Amino acid sequence: MALNGTYVPSATEWVRKNVEEYEVSNGEKGGTLPGTDYPIVVVTSVGRKSGDLRKNPVMRVERDGAYLAVASKGGAPENPEWYANFVAHPEVEVQDKAEKHTYTARLLEGAERADWWELAVATWPTYASYQEKTDREIPLFLLERA
Repeated sequence: MALNGTYVPSATEWVRKNVEEYEVSNGEKGGTLPGTDYPIVVVTSVGRKSGDLRKNPVMRVERDGAYLAVASKGGAPENPEWYANFVAHPEVEVQDKAEKHTYTARLLEGAERADWWELAVATWPTYASYQEKTDREIPLFLLERA
């Protein structure tokens, strides 16, 4: 089921441009984190207050058809804005290249979180340094096909 609402592009220029390039080209352009070779996917969520659709590029951390959304915000002391959207409205859409599907976001804890954290760091080693920069445990959402 597709998400409904009005898409409001990010106020952050690199996010807005990355998402636009990705969507127009089905990931052929904008398919990596800017300045790297690390692949991304685009996740659409529903704004917790506005109900507007928000789109964010996130690192492509995938296993057996499930994706991980790492709420690192570069190791900042607070969560990214999309964290609250996922909590309030766990139905999201993931675009991986040309494939778009609806997923349910679930916050991970305990051993399951530890397992996925290992995969996240193996995929994007910088996550480990992000964790060192902050006192909060970086939240992980498992995105499972709805």
